Parts: sequence; C-alpha cells; structure tokens
Amino acid sequence: MSAVEYGGLAEQARRLAEGTVTSTALVQAALDRIAATQPTLNAFRCTRPEAALAEAAEADRRLAQSDRTRAQGERPPLLGVPMAVKDDTDVAGLPTRFGCAGDIPDATEDGEAVRRLRAAGAVIVGKTNSCELGQWPFTEGPAFGATRNPWNTGHTPGGSSGGSAAAVAAGIVPAALGSDGAGSIRIPAAWTHLVGIKPQRGRVSVHPYDDCFQGLTVNGPLARTVGDAALLLDAVAGPHPGDRFQPTAVDASAAARREPGRLRIALAWRAPFTATYNPLDRGIRRAVADLADALAGLGHTVEEARPRYGLIGLSFLPRATAGIAEYADRHPEPALLDPRTRGAARSGRRLGGRTLRAARAREPHQHRRIGALFDTYDVLLAPTTAAPPPRIGTFDTMPAWRTDLTMASACPYAWPWNVLGWPGVNVPAGFTPEGLPVGAQLLGPAGSEPLLISLAAQLEADQKWFTHHPPPSNLTA
Repeated sequence: MSAVEYGGLAEQARRLAEGTVTSTALVQAALDRIAATQPTLNAFRCTRPEAALAEAAEADRRLAQSDRTRAQGERPPLLGVPMAVKDDTDVAGLPTRFGCAGDIPDATEDGEAVRRLRAAGAVIVGKTNSCELGQWPFTEGPAFGATRNPWNTGHTPGGSSGGSAAAVAAGIVPAALGSDGAGSIRIPAAWTHLVGIKPQRGRVSVHPYDDCFQGLTVNGPLARTVGDAALLLDAVAGPHPGDRFQPTAVDASAAARREPGRLRIALAWRAPFTATYNPLDRGIRRAVADLADALAGLGHTVEEARPRYGLIGLSFLPRATAGIAEYADRHPEPALLDPRTRGAARSGRRLGGRTLRAARAREPHQHRRIGALFDTYDVLLAPTTAAPPPRIGTFDTMPAWRTDLTMASACPYAWPWNVLGWPGVNVPAGFTPEGLPVGAQLLGPAGSEPLLISLAAQLEADQKWFTHHPPPSNLTA
C-alpha cells in the first residue's frame, strides 16, 4: 500500500486540497482494497461503488472550482475523502442490517451523523460489519461470517465495531465511524492498534433514535492517529434538533494540537464487579504499566487508585437488555435472530418498566460516587481489556450464559463509562509476545474529551504508535 493510504484522514484531505491526488483515485483505490481484502478480512457488509464514484467525481469538480476561486476557506474539511460507516447507522439507500440476517428494508434517510459526514464532504464507500445488534466483543455471525483481525487473521478484531476497526487498521479507509455501548469502539481499537474515541453521550447524534440502548450507546471515530480521530469527531459532532442529550460543543482538533499541562493521573488495575473471574493478562499489564511510566516521564503524576464503582452492573444489565429488546422487536423476521439475542431480548422485556426506571434513576448517584475520583485526579488510566483478542470461532458454540461470562471476563473495564455517559479514549499500548495489539483507556468526567484528546496526542508524539502497520501478507489472499 502507498504512503497516502496509511497517511490517514488529514493527509488525504491535505493532498486532495493540494491537487496531488483526486477523490476519484482515492475512492477507487478504497473500493479496490475492499475487494482485495474481503476474502481475508471480511470487513464490509455492503458497498456502494457506483454512488461513491459519482460522489467522488462531484467532489473533484468542487475541489477544482475552489482552487480556481481561491475559496479554500469554504471547502468542507473532508471533501473527497473515502470513509466507512458501521452497519448500525442509517445510510440512505442501504439496509441497516446491524449484523442480522433477513430482508431488511433500505433506509430512506441518512442518520444525523451520516448527514454531517456528508456535509463535511466525505464519500461513504460502504458499511462495515458488526455482530448481531452490537452485543459482543467479536464480529462474527451466520449472516455475514467472521470479520478477521489484520494483525493476525486467526483472531477477532473485536466488536461490535470490528468491521470499522479492521477496515482502518488495514488501510482500506483512513478512518471510520463506530458505536460504543459497552466498549464497542474502545475494545476493537485496542485489539487492532487504533485510536478510538467514545464521546460524551449526545456529542454525536444517534438520530433517528432518541436514546440508543437506553443511553448506553454513542457514535464515535476510529482512526490511526489522535489528530485523525479528532478531525472525524469534529466533522460528525452536533445534535439533531430533537435529541435528548445536547452537551456543550468542543473543538477536538484544537485539543489535539494543545499541550495538556501537567496532570494527576489515577492508574486503576481493578475492574468493576462482574461476578466473573477476570485476571489481567500479563502482557496487557506490562503494556499499560509501560504507558504509565511514559506518562510519568512526560511530567505527569501517576498513582494507583481504585474508582468506587459499586454494583454498577445492576444498572447496566436492564439498560443493555432493554436496548436489545427494542432493536429485536423491530426486526421483520425475529426467528432469524441468534438464540442468544432472543434470550437477551426476553430478559430485556422482563427487566423493563420499574426495574429499568430504577436503573436509570441511579445514574446521578453513580456520577457523584465514581466522579469523586476526579476531585483528586484529572484522568483515569485503565486497561481497555483484560485479555488479548480471542481466536475466531471461540464463541461459536457457547450458550448465552457462557458467552456472557466469557466476554465479561475478557472485557470487564470498558462498560461502566457507558452507564455514566462520560468520554473515554483508547490508545494503543503495544503488543503481546505473540504480536497481538492491546490498548489502554484514558477516561474522564462529563465533557472531558478535550483533555483526554490532548493527553492522548502528547502520548502519541512520544510513542509514535502510528508507525506500525499489519503485515501485508495478512490483507489479501
């Protein structure tokens, strides 16, 4: 692959603006890479080659016109750049299958995040695979097969935004949208050596939904660098007029260019209570400890601490299963859903009503209890996962109870921030001795994306994780 493909979002936008490459060439190259990698990585559920190339031609016309009129200041920031969107987000003219089998009708309108992405000038080349209704930290299912990790195709890229993560890690597209309801951006980012931002609830609209998965799920970017992730976040951030949550706007790109100052950082090894055995993999502990040392070397104070999570899982479970029930009930052929999905939906219906209202009513108390950590510290550093990416097929024959226990054991760290609705950023933490990527989370209180992004950018400048790419032999047959 050429330097421009791994140069990322800002690099492609810059080259388009300079006229050293055309949108048509970039979009065609992305479509060619999808075709070449689909037999090995299976990152995409569907593509839109004719529409994407027509939009690229229009972008080239607009780029040429802005050059003639010197109206660069009016040029959309991502004009002509190819992009991918996770298949839980509506793109007009394509079905939103969300990992499911069955005859799903085409969306008639773009979701708000996609509308903003188009307004920024991006060309959507296709929709990426997700596990069924985004439930699991792997991207596999009978509806589409298995999406594989570009670093080692015997392993999952994670989930549920595994298709987006695989597409970006492999250089198919420079960045992609994912969603995160229990770590579904941060986990695949960790397992594919990417930056993944879970924004504050409401930062990126989930319209046409009002309250996605009972407030747990948000949309956000996956990219190879902090600057690219921030650029994509700025492009898609902002509310739909009817959105319930509308936080004060932030400038993520400016934050990525700004020094964070000297910070007090809490290092948390202990995971929240999950009623499962979740030992931290030695390689991950070593990698996160090395990042903590790097942060201390950059002038920050890093101390071990224990957030007061309490029994936050009692709030997570009713909200998560109610969300699954809401999505499952919209499926035109429910019998085609995975038996584990149907079981989770039944649980969601049972836990609705009073139990669900009580779970949501606990959130202000959880903000106060867990947020007390930020009276002493500025940022929380924690592993993103307890285990490296599992092998493909690990969960194939597991019943629902064992699937839940196994994934909770492997991924106990990410989901509390979804209950709180607060932002977090996964940063690459290195590799296991077997060469599998792992990550660490930078977590903060409400509205702290600028601080987290500034710190991540400072760490990136020190660690230079963007210089590492998957072996080319893994990408094509």
